[in-house]
Amino acid sequence: MIAKRFRLLAPLLDERQLRLYVAAEAMVLGRGGISLASKATGISRPTITTGWKELLGQDAKKIAPSAVTTRVRKVGGGRKREIDLDQTLRSDLEGLIEPVTRGDPESPLRWTSKSVRKLADELTKRGHKTSHRMVAELLREMGYSLQANRKTAEGSSHPDRNAQFENIHKKVKEFQCCDQPVISVDTKKKERVGDFKNGGRELRRKGDPEKVRVYDFEIPELGKVAPYGVYDQTRNAGWVNVGTDHDTATFAVESIRRWWITMGREAYPGADRLLITADGGGSNGARVRLWKIELQKFADETGLVISVSHLPPGTSKWNKVEHRLFSYISQNWRGKPLVSHEVIVNLIASTTTRTGLTVKCELDTNKYTKGIKVTDEDLGQVNIIRDEFHGEWNYSIRPNSS
Repeated sequence: MIAKRFRLLAPLLDERQLRLYVAAEAMVLGRGGISLASKATGISRPTITTGWKELLGQDAKKIAPSAVTTRVRKVGGGRKREIDLDQTLRSDLEGLIEPVTRGDPESPLRWTSKSVRKLADELTKRGHKTSHRMVAELLREMGYSLQANRKTAEGSSHPDRNAQFENIHKKVKEFQCCDQPVISVDTKKKERVGDFKNGGRELRRKGDPEKVRVYDFEIPELGKVAPYGVYDQTRNAGWVNVGTDHDTATFAVESIRRWWITMGREAYPGADRLLITADGGGSNGARVRLWKIELQKFADETGLVISVSHLPPGTSKWNKVEHRLFSYISQNWRGKPLVSHEVIVNLIASTTTRTGLTVKCELDTNKYTKGIKVTDEDLGQVNIIRDEFHGEWNYSIRPNSS
């Protein structure tokens, strides 16, 4: 608000009036007001301090009566800024910040944290008259700010990536139009069980944060959990099977089986097909033979034709279960230590959104053997029909009785 008022009034006020106005804003703000007003308006702290003293009458004796009301410094008057006197200061500063693109690759700050004080020290060594405050002001003018890394580079992508997404979208619409279930599946990141730090903040009384362990060594008797999520894209409903053992293809299909028995069968009483969208890797990966073997068992048990469409390589973040289910679970338990299996199940099951997301959760204490080998003969028993378009990504598994 200060910056907005300043922009509106600045063209109408002379130099002294601006100084007094900004000083008044700083006085109203109280402690730290000078710094805040300086940052919002660009007026230096010493100038605001001078205005503050004038408002308090401390400099009244030093100023002639006529000057108090009429004297205004000429345009461009006053001490010149160091940036105006030192023509290379800006370019040298930019060279220190980005030594690879604009400066010296051998810059002494290339491999260190670029704080404003370190930048000011290095500029001083190069003969510039500056301070950390001036460096901070210059960086703001040049459009620099502290920023974290952002994940945007996906690496190489498959040439048919977009075509596969269009294919998945088309299939999803076809199934939904026929009132057939469509689910998105994946395993959430494994979580340690115990009084460990959990990212995020939770409301607590001031000075009384939740006490957690200093070190994140796994507690053997509690171990880790692998939450496997099933997201119903049509009904905006989630199912999470919290496994306490290995994340295998058998566990993945068992999670889908539990969703069908608990939620899917009742929601889609007339269903004879099921569409699963999944990542290309992991326990439900396109190349995992055991995944197809277990899906065949599930198809034989339910009589459903199981259609599977895998997301193209390198696009797991686009999986709907990630941003429509897992992201809200993470928000719901932020700042809460996952001290027991019961706490984890209850936190997941209590996850809701304004758009109507509901989640059910169950603990799965079964043991799932790792490293099961599937022979060519075993795979040959799978009643699989591959699509013409990327059959390795798109296929259907029919019950053996059909």
